Order: sequence, then C-alpha cells, then structure tokens
Amino acid sequence: MTQSVVVIGNFDGVHPGHREVLREAKRAEPGLPLIVITFWPHPMAVVRPDRAPKLLTRLEERVELLKEAGADEVRVIDFTPEFASMAPERFLRDVIEPLDPARVVVGENFRFGHRAQGTVDTLREFGRGRFAVTALPLVGIGDQETCSTTIRDALASGDVRQAAEYLGRPFRFSGVVTPGDRRGRELGYPTANVPVPDELACPSDGVYAGWLTRVDGRDALGEETDAAAQAWPAAISVGTNPTFDGVERRVESYVLDRTDLELYGARVAVDFIERIRGQVRFDSIEALVEQMKHDVARCRVLLAGD
Repeated sequence: MTQSVVVIGNFDGVHPGHREVLREAKRAEPGLPLIVITFWPHPMAVVRPDRAPKLLTRLEERVELLKEAGADEVRVIDFTPEFASMAPERFLRDVIEPLDPARVVVGENFRFGHRAQGTVDTLREFGRGRFAVTALPLVGIGDQETCSTTIRDALASGDVRQAAEYLGRPFRFSGVVTPGDRRGRELGYPTANVPVPDELACPSDGVYAGWLTRVDGRDALGEETDAAAQAWPAAISVGTNPTFDGVERRVESYVLDRTDLELYGARVAVDFIERIRGQVRFDSIEALVEQMKHDVARCRVLLAGD
C-alpha cells in the first residue's frame, strides 16, 4: 500500500477549523493521498448518551463535505461500545498502522482509546521512527474559536447568520419531504415538510428566510435531470405549528410564488439565511394568514440581494 497522510477527528459540520486541518495535511505531504478517519455515531452518543450533542450534518453530508475539503478517502469508524473500550495501543495498531501513514494530523485536543486515555503524546510515542505527528490548534474567527459547540449554540438561539459565519457557509438542514397536514396549500402557501430527528441540530423555532434545493437529481416536477440543482427562495418555518396544536417538530419551506412543485418523497436541502421572528400561536387562521403575508414579503426583500 502507498504511504498516506492520515487525518483523524469527528468533523461534525466540517467547519473552517476542520478544513484547515485537511489543508495543513495536504501542505505537509502534498504527494500523498489524504485519508480522513471519522466516527459515527458521535462518541458521546455511546459513552454518555445523556450528553450527546445534536449533530450539524448527516453522515453522508459529512463525507461529501470532507471530500470537497480535500480528502481522497473517508473511512467511517462504527463507534460501538466495543470500539469505545479499545485500548489506545490497539487503536493505533489496528486502525492507524495499516494505513502506513507518513504523517498523522489531528487537533491539539485529540484524545482516543478507552476512557480517552490516548493523547497526542501517545500518538507521537507510537509513531516515533515510523510517522510524523502534527497537532493543530483550533482556528479562530474574531476572538472566538471555531468549534461545533459554538455553532450549535448559535443555532439554538436562532442566530443563523452567526452560525453561517462559524461554518463558513449557511447552515443546511436536509431530509426527505413527507406529507404534512396540507393546511399550507389550503391557506395558499404550500410547504415542503421535513421532520427534525432528535439527533440533528436545527435552528430554534421560528420563521426564517432561506433557500430550498432539491438534491436527488430530479427537477421541480420530479423528472430526472442532469442539470445542476436549482435553489429556490423560501420562507421557512421551524417548529410544531402551535396554532393547530401540532406535536411533531418540522422544517416547513414555502417556495416563493411556486405552487406547482412536486416534492413528496424528494430529498431536499434547506439553507438558512436570516431569522425573521420567533414561533407564535395565533388566535385565528385569519391572523396567521396575515402574518404569513408579511413573512413572505420580508423574505422576498432579504433574499433579493443574497
């Protein structure tokens, strides 16, 4: 096997700090294939489920983003209780050594093995005479370190602009469109509804301006197409629809001025640009429709120059 440069980490969100780790690996060993090792599910979901963070991306999106950032290959480790109990030495012998790395690149806070006993020093000791080790600090934006926790906090407060700043791109939520209550169509604002799984991060309940993109290789009417996916301007509601005593938390996207879209069963991506307001329970359908008119008008203005 050809030698490689190996990068290890969770890489949830693949934010600028993560991308810098991959760039540094490429700069250090420009002639070698870059292999990224990541873990699924999040290790905390296995070792401390009560403290597991909401994930910023689905696994397939993480893999795609890592390849866009320069990875030649992404290896996903199935993080099971058995894997969590693996001694650091065995992780190095069974996972890292077979890749024949010339260099291993990690974050400076990298820990591994049973009870996180392995450290960067453990990695360097194991690699002595076999491979180099580079440990990188987190990348900062302004006076704030870029990390997945900071992005989750921004989303939890509905600050999607700050989340985008830390991500280096708008926050994207994706999923398959499911039939909803069909009330939006009755009110003149048909929506594409995507349920929010408990394990995924999503902006706090409210109304947002953003873009909806069909990402399953089909066009607006469901026909297969080779054309690039088109992003449509959308008014996006996140929440449980309290006016109608809803229970399921969903992302509901109304594509501005479009009532012809065939999206049931389609995989879509929703990019959040700006928060308009929080979630409100209205006393009447008439009050809700009137507010929706204002929300759509606001979205139109916000997205005109985006």
